[in-house]
Amino acid sequence: MADQSFDVVVVGAGPGGYVAAIRASQLGLKVAIVEREHLGGICLNWGCIPTKALLRSAEVFHLMHRAKDFGLAATGISFDLPAVVARSRAVAKQLSGGIGHLMKKNKVTVFMGTATLPKAGVVSVKTDKGAETLTAKNIVLATGARARDLPGLEADGELVWSYKHALVAKRMPQHLLIIGSGAIGIEFASFFNTLGAKTTVVEVMDRILPVEDAEISAFARKQFVKQGMTILEKASVKSLGRVDGMVTAHIEHGGQVETRTFDTVISAVGIVGNVEGLGLEALGVKVDRTHVVTDEFCRTGVPGLFAIGDIAGGPWLAHKASHEGVMVAELIAGGHPHPIKPGSIAGCTYCHPQIASVGMTEEKAKAAGYEIKVGRFPFIGNGKAIALGESEGLVKTVFDAKTGELLGAHMVGAEVTELIQGYVVGRALETTEEDLMNTVFPHPTLSEMMHEAVLDAYGRALHI
Repeated sequence: MADQSFDVVVVGAGPGGYVAAIRASQLGLKVAIVEREHLGGICLNWGCIPTKALLRSAEVFHLMHRAKDFGLAATGISFDLPAVVARSRAVAKQLSGGIGHLMKKNKVTVFMGTATLPKAGVVSVKTDKGAETLTAKNIVLATGARARDLPGLEADGELVWSYKHALVAKRMPQHLLIIGSGAIGIEFASFFNTLGAKTTVVEVMDRILPVEDAEISAFARKQFVKQGMTILEKASVKSLGRVDGMVTAHIEHGGQVETRTFDTVISAVGIVGNVEGLGLEALGVKVDRTHVVTDEFCRTGVPGLFAIGDIAGGPWLAHKASHEGVMVAELIAGGHPHPIKPGSIAGCTYCHPQIASVGMTEEKAKAAGYEIKVGRFPFIGNGKAIALGESEGLVKTVFDAKTGELLGAHMVGAEVTELIQGYVVGRALETTEEDLMNTVFPHPTLSEMMHEAVLDAYGRALHI
């Protein structure tokens, strides 16, 4: 095939890559994007979106069992796992197809194949029809990441599942072990536990959801245990024995190794960047623990080569990748974008109850030397939460006592993944406690708790 020249070639069509391509095209650049599997990447096809579809089914199932609480009647409640999975896949397929439409609309040339970088400014693409050679002054790496496999705990798709296997579960686990309590592990624990699996979560750190504020983690743990989960913290799975359709897990906990039996294990022990086979070493790209090292503008140190999203390190979030994609596109086009601030990126976990946070935890704020003021407001004090039948939850705020800066906000409870954006905007606008206290929040809404948590930090809460 003849060489093809572009202003920008994006490698990877996940939420970082395809957004980078769209923005670069909007800015008048000639753009190509290379994707080896699915437009939309892991997020749309095997991550963010299909998991939320599964969790929505579990939420409806949970509410059906609570029909009596709302003056309703429902009998013969059951679920059809293949149908639940089919709905999830249909949602993912719809959105993945939409990415194809967006590429056409924005005149982005799509190459489906595997990319390598034989030299600076060149991308070689191996497709079903042969090889394509693309040249560009600017190349954006957005190849994402994949699930980490630990020795002895490797997924086999039958007894031990990765997140991909769990998303297309062919059977309902009865006795389920989740290894790892980050967002992925806890979301699957919540889904299968709600549907009736006896679920055990093992976390090597001293608490589940270790990146969250300790108070929020403790609250969530209490709710999960109340729902029937078994939580083992400061524990690790040393090995798995797989015999006759069962898994024997050897779990070190409390200084002793105990043996427990499960029919299904989901390994959710982190991710590794997709850096292999690209030719990065020959180009002089620095890679640290499977992630490309970049500066605040996602530059790799190799002229014209950028890395965004999961391949460039944490936080491993789709919305972080998308904004990095926009930033890089604008930088390439000659603009002067602001760098992404990791501390202003919200994290959301869609278990039941939901968890959301932005900025510093109370512990980190103290460790950074801040004198702080902390506010809290419980869901039980909010009229809308009680009306929804969702009175279990907490909103927590952390302020700099000297300046009134909102250092962090942390939530657990119904719809907090939607509420957190209010605090994200507040941090972006550099609002102080006074600005937030003087803001009129609508009634009756869950958002009123955000107001009350601010008021509480300064001894002015009204409803507790």
